[in-house]
Formats: sequence, C-alpha cells, structure tokens
Amino acid sequence: MSSPQGQGQAGAGRLPRQSYNITFLPAKVTVEVDPGRLPYGSHGRPGSVLDVALAAGVSIEHACGGFSACATCHVIVREGTDSCGQPDEQELDRLDEAYGATPQSRLGCQCVPDGSCDVVIEIPRWGRNVGGDLK
Repeated sequence: MSSPQGQGQAGAGRLPRQSYNITFLPAKVTVEVDPGRLPYGSHGRPGSVLDVALAAGVSIEHACGGFSACATCHVIVREGTDSCGQPDEQELDRLDEAYGATPQSRLGCQCVPDGSCDVVIEIPRWGRNVGGDLK
C-alpha cells in the first residue's frame, strides 16, 4: 500500500501557504495551523484534518492509519468547505460506507484545507475516540 502522502486528490495536493484556524466541534477546540510546521505527523495526507487534530490532542478514530482504506475518520465540514478541495473517487467510495454521511462529509485523513479561510469541522459522535478528549 502506498503512503497517503503520495495519493493524488483533486484540489488537495498542496499544503496551505498561510496560517488559518480549524475549530473542532462539539468540543469547540480551535487550532491555529502553521503551514511552516506541516506535516505534524504521518496521519493521512500532510496537513490533513486528521493530522492537525491528532497533533492538537483532538481524537478522531482512524482505523486504517490514514490510508483512505476505511471511513472511520469521517468528519463533516460545517464551514470552509470551499477551501477543502474536492474529494477524489477513492474518498467518495469510502464516504459511501460512512455512517451518517452528508454532502459536506469528508475523510479527515484526505481533507487538506488550503488555508484560504478558517474551517469548522464536526466530529460525529460515532467517530470520537472513546479514550479521547471529545465526549
């Protein structure tokens, strides 16, 4: 299996060029994303919502490790959708398997905001890590 960093995706292959904020709901945790420090880890694409969340201590389930092989990191983009690019076919196929998917749903491991605006992400109840800080 290839690295998630090497996977192609329409509109989400580049890291942001300016700082922006991601707010994670329902915990109302806001994280300033510094593009000069990306990637924070190896959780999905560099600069992905999953990578940012985990670096900030916000727990999101991610059974496959960020390789777009499952839908456990399903999140809903409540604000800033346009900055997140379009999902590719592989991500759309996985989202078809996601419980409670909406038109604003994305895989946290594949969604990379471009920094053009702040983003608000809702972590659905079933995607919150039981041992994490979101209850």
